[in-house]
Amino acid sequence: MGAGPRRLVGTDEQSVALTRDFRLIQKRRGHRYSVDDMLVAHLALTRCRSAQRVLDLGCGLGSVLLTTAWAFPAASLVGLEVLPEHVALARRNLQLNGCQDRARVVEGDLRDARLVESLGTFDLVTGSPPYFGPCSGTPCADPARTAAHFELRGGVEEYAAAAYLALAPRGMFVTCAGADPPQRAREAVRRAGLSPLYQQAVVPRAGKPPFLTLLVATRDTAGPVEEPPPLVLRQADGRLTAEHVAIRESTGVPCRDQRRSPPETGEV
Repeated sequence: MGAGPRRLVGTDEQSVALTRDFRLIQKRRGHRYSVDDMLVAHLALTRCRSAQRVLDLGCGLGSVLLTTAWAFPAASLVGLEVLPEHVALARRNLQLNGCQDRARVVEGDLRDARLVESLGTFDLVTGSPPYFGPCSGTPCADPARTAAHFELRGGVEEYAAAAYLALAPRGMFVTCAGADPPQRAREAVRRAGLSPLYQQAVVPRAGKPPFLTLLVATRDTAGPVEEPPPLVLRQADGRLTAEHVAIRESTGVPCRDQRRSPPETGEV
C-alpha cells in the first residue's frame, strides 16, 4: 500500500477492504463500491487469466481498475472517467495502493471515439455501465450517484462501442447490464461489432427475478455463447450463497454472514 494512507482519506470518507491487501476510499454517504463492480471484476479475473494492458471504462472510484491491478501485478492499466469528482478519487485510490507507477486515470467521455482510440489497444476491457433509463426514476441528491445509476451518457451500448475501438485482437470485453430486457447486452455487443462468448443472469435473492446480466465478448469470431445457470447472491433467508462467498474470497476479502438483503444497486 502507498505511503500516508490516513492523509489520503477525508473526514467524510472511509477506507474499505477491496482485496486481501488493496483498499478503496469511498464517501460515507454518496456513490459507493457496489455488487456490479465486484461481479465484473471477478468475471474479468476468471475469464482472462493474464493481461498486459487493461482499460476500465467509466472507472468511477477505481474499484474494478484496482482489482485487476491487484490480480495482474505486471499489467499496465488505464481508467477512463468523465466525472471530475470520481477522477480525483480514483487517482487517490491508485496512490493509496501504490499503483500510480503503472496505472492512470484519464478524464474524458467514453463516447469520444478519438479519445478512446488515443489510449491504444488493450487485451482486457471492463465496464460497469449504469442501467436505469434517464426518466425511469427520481435522480439522487448526489450527482455522482445519479451518474452511476442512470444512463445520462449512455449505457451498455456506448460501453460496447468504446470497447470495440479499444480491444486488441483476441482481447476480451467484460461488462454487465440490467436484466430487462434479457438480451440487451448481447445485442449491444453484436451491434458494436463484437462476438459474445459468455452470458449469465444474476439473481439478488432466491425466488426473485434476475436484476443483472454479466457478459463477455471479443472482437474475434466466436461459436455458441456459454450460458451457465443464474448466479444467486443470497438465499431466501438473506444469507450469502456459497457462490457469492467464493467470489468475495477469491480476492482475499473475508465475508461476514449478513442477513439483510441489499438494494439491487447497493454496496457489496
